[in-house]
Amino acid sequence: MGRTRKRSTRAKRVVAASVALVLGGGGLIAANVYASAGEGWGRTPESADRISYSTIDCPDVAEELAEVPDRARGAVDRELATLDSQITVAYQRFAENRDRIADDPAFAEQQILTPLRNERLDILRRIGLLTDRPPLESLAPCTLRADDDAPDEGGREDGEPGEGEEGEEGGQQAGEGAGNGPEDSDFVDIRSVQPNVKTPRQRSGASRGTFSTDCGRNENGLFNPDNVIVAPGVRNGAHHMHDYVGNQANDAFAGDDDLARGRTTCRNQGDRSTYYWPVLRLQNGQAENDAKADGGGNDQNVGEIQTPAEVTLDFVGSPVSKVTAMPRFLRIITGDAKAFTNGDANANASWSCTGFEDRQLKDKYPICPEGSKVVRTFRFQSCWDGRNIDSANHRTHVAFADPASGRCGNGFRAIPQLVQRIVYDVPSGPGFAVDSFPEQLHKPVTDHGDFINVFDKRLMKRLVSCINEGRRCT
Repeated sequence: MGRTRKRSTRAKRVVAASVALVLGGGGLIAANVYASAGEGWGRTPESADRISYSTIDCPDVAEELAEVPDRARGAVDRELATLDSQITVAYQRFAENRDRIADDPAFAEQQILTPLRNERLDILRRIGLLTDRPPLESLAPCTLRADDDAPDEGGREDGEPGEGEEGEEGGQQAGEGAGNGPEDSDFVDIRSVQPNVKTPRQRSGASRGTFSTDCGRNENGLFNPDNVIVAPGVRNGAHHMHDYVGNQANDAFAGDDDLARGRTTCRNQGDRSTYYWPVLRLQNGQAENDAKADGGGNDQNVGEIQTPAEVTLDFVGSPVSKVTAMPRFLRIITGDAKAFTNGDANANASWSCTGFEDRQLKDKYPICPEGSKVVRTFRFQSCWDGRNIDSANHRTHVAFADPASGRCGNGFRAIPQLVQRIVYDVPSGPGFAVDSFPEQLHKPVTDHGDFINVFDKRLMKRLVSCINEGRRCT
């Protein structure tokens, strides 16, 4: 880190032949790859006759575990965290040998993919025994993959400046990252995006109120790379740093009793809920104090952590019905920290700029005009199964309402929807990124938010009444 350079002009992509990687004990798996004659931000130049891989792609085992016996959940979560750590180590080995792999993909198969597959097999067999389910061995193999060579939002191709951007001649500067993203093509000028926000029509019986809770902006700097929902009892279970507001007792080992007793930064002390999300960093060559720590530099998350300029936490109603109270200690994750390799089926966070919030981006960071600030928005799931405060994959106990009708599916009931809006005052143009798992390359589509409800019973009752009666409350 420390250097800045001009953004490259439009990268010239050269499509290479599919490369077959022989996985130990498996068959032939083809990876469609490209070579680049240009340079991406944070990338080294590639000659046109070399294969350019960007990351390691492994099946997400957690997505296959909709049902896990209650007695086994803790052990399974720890095994899943071990799988994530194995991928992190393998990705680091890949990054250290990127040039050699570009010349000789067989090296990756022999030294990275086959050992990783064998390590994953051991874990998958243990998970199978814990869950009394059919073997999961088919999820063991991982592959190398390259960035999608697809047009940007607004019809631009990778690396091509949009309106208001400067290319090579204009000399716009972009900070170097950790060598694993983001790229120029991960950014788009918000002014080139057409308005795209649609909301269901409010119907008779809608709950039109809003309850706002003020829990600060993490001014006190509470960070850790744990995730008590996904990886309880595992230090650095996230492999990226989180901002926390609200409950101050949240770490990998916090149980419900710890959260119930924890201090809160929320103005209303009846709200001890925990709200957390990956930090946003300014990649300007300045080292943060976690540059040599887990979740920070050790996991290729570098740069100055940015304290939000504004955080708003609103609970809103349903466009078609009244809402019911959330159960205490309900856990909700919105978005997918692995969406770059998993695909965007569970991606949910959106990006925009102040003054342009009728234009929301899911897979691009916004370039905001001067005077406009970057905005991250999370709209959490607003339907609950009426029974569980969590589920094995941390998804199936809650759901989104139908986007057209606003109704919850069969067996689900409407609950207050958390809408989390985070605003940053960062320099205009590329030069920032959210923390991510190393192999997710800091892609904007991997953004996500986490929430554990620790409202006391009295305040939750007031929150529901405000929403159902159409009032605005704090």
